[in-house]
Amino acid sequence: MDKYQEMRVFAAVVEASSFVAAADSLGMSKAAVSRHVAELEQRLGVRLMHRTTRKLSLTPEGGVFLARCRDILSSIEASEAEISTHSVTVGGLLKLSVPVSFGIRHLAPLWHEFLALHPQVSLDVQLADRVIDLIDEGFDLAIRIARLPDSTLISRQIASTRLVLCAAPGYLRRRGAPKHPSDLAEHDVLGYSLLATGDQWQFAGPHGPISIKVRPRMWSNNGDTCIAACLHGAGIQLQPTFLIDRELRAGDLVEVLPEFRAITMGIYAVYPTRRFVLPKVRALVDFLNSRLKNEPWNRSGIRA
Repeated sequence: MDKYQEMRVFAAVVEASSFVAAADSLGMSKAAVSRHVAELEQRLGVRLMHRTTRKLSLTPEGGVFLARCRDILSSIEASEAEISTHSVTVGGLLKLSVPVSFGIRHLAPLWHEFLALHPQVSLDVQLADRVIDLIDEGFDLAIRIARLPDSTLISRQIASTRLVLCAAPGYLRRRGAPKHPSDLAEHDVLGYSLLATGDQWQFAGPHGPISIKVRPRMWSNNGDTCIAACLHGAGIQLQPTFLIDRELRAGDLVEVLPEFRAITMGIYAVYPTRRFVLPKVRALVDFLNSRLKNEPWNRSGIRA
């Protein structure tokens, strides 16, 4: 019996939530995948998952065994990486999670180049603004935008972005520009609902830090939605330079209260805590760092 193959197949079925999809990802027949899982359950003497025509779900025993399987498979992969660290060949499936707007605007145009540089690598790029669990969900790497990286993970900063308070010129002509962050209470505000500080907007002013509670007329969990409304004069927003640098330079948006600078956030590549970084992960992190370092928004702010 091949216990490694059984664990690999079982984990693939759970991740894909389908025997057919797991078979496709593993390059096996559905019958072979079903046989591996059935033999595993028979050998262990427990049912690991419930099967219906519509869905698969783990039993309590299956959940415990899945966690152990992922630990073991991860250790094997890391051990292989240790041996092949100095190999010039980078290959395998690389599963990563990236923020939606950042992924579409700045990463999507780069994937073809990375694949051309590494023809033996396959990419599974998942776009999501939620914080995924890399280990439990089987990701090799995630891109996160935050003030500080997760201390439980390995991270490398590949860029930085500053939040900028801005509005369309038409809005400012109609409503006037605020003189102080406290004046935002008298203005229409557009809020990004996933901002780490919520409705507390933080600034470094001439006389020290200041935090203002805003009451947005509109919330959205997507920055591009806020920007579209802002461009049409709907209000004042706080958005990162990687999303609005072009509009600021073109004059379609104007920085408001430039003497009160909002926070700067790092853009990090994070991956599970392992002693040996997989060659495919290291290759991608190096690639992204090299391509993003000269982007005009990747600076301390919109002013030189």
